[in-house]
Amino acid sequence: MKLWTQTSGAGDDLFLIHGWGMNASVWLPLARALEKDCRVTLVELPGHGESPWQDSADGLQGWAEQLLEAAPADAVWAGWSLGGLVMQQAAWMQPQKLRALVGIATSPCFVRRDGWPCGIPPLVLESFAAELEADTGKTLRRFLALQLQGAENARELLPQLRKAFDARPAPRLAGVRAGLEILLHSDLRKQLGALDLPLYWMLGERDTLVPAKLGAVLPEHQPRMQLQVIDGAAHAPFLSHLPQCLELLKGVLRHA
Repeated sequence: MKLWTQTSGAGDDLFLIHGWGMNASVWLPLARALEKDCRVTLVELPGHGESPWQDSADGLQGWAEQLLEAAPADAVWAGWSLGGLVMQQAAWMQPQKLRALVGIATSPCFVRRDGWPCGIPPLVLESFAAELEADTGKTLRRFLALQLQGAENARELLPQLRKAFDARPAPRLAGVRAGLEILLHSDLRKQLGALDLPLYWMLGERDTLVPAKLGAVLPEHQPRMQLQVIDGAAHAPFLSHLPQCLELLKGVLRHA
């Protein structure tokens, strides 16, 4: 099964992976601004946008394998939220195919556990799963607002995020259901700590899904990581604070 991809621009390769329930159009402002500096490849996760869904490729490892097949060789990978989690698994499986990792509002472990206070309470994701079964469209639209909750310009950004969501085919229920399972059960803290690749992380100061306090904990697991917390940003800093995100990515492409 081949994931949908789209490539534009010229230069060093950048591979952009969106988050849960979304699609590649969320990256368009960022991608258009970077096309003069690099070759940008957008991808859509299994069952999202125009990427097909296949039950046999379910689970974190299956999703990571599909991303590895879709990505250009020796690319800088940038993953947002769930996309960043799958990116970490792919880097653990085949580090030789990646040039560097950029995590955007993402974590190696999204759920709160013993000794890990930086996650979402499991009941939050479990309730999302129940609501998803009852009304998929309503649940996904509520999640759009949740991603911007707390951002200083949330009111202006929400129509932009909704437009990006509506610009591509709606995700299949099986795909978003599997994505929630990945978020609920994955814990890649040990794998992240063992990676020997350039690592860059961007967190939002006001993010309610991946809290900024993660920035004080991640270096304990991966001391080589370079980390930046964006003041005033929530869960989508590449929309609310595009210049800072561009600066980070251009720096990675120059030096990684």
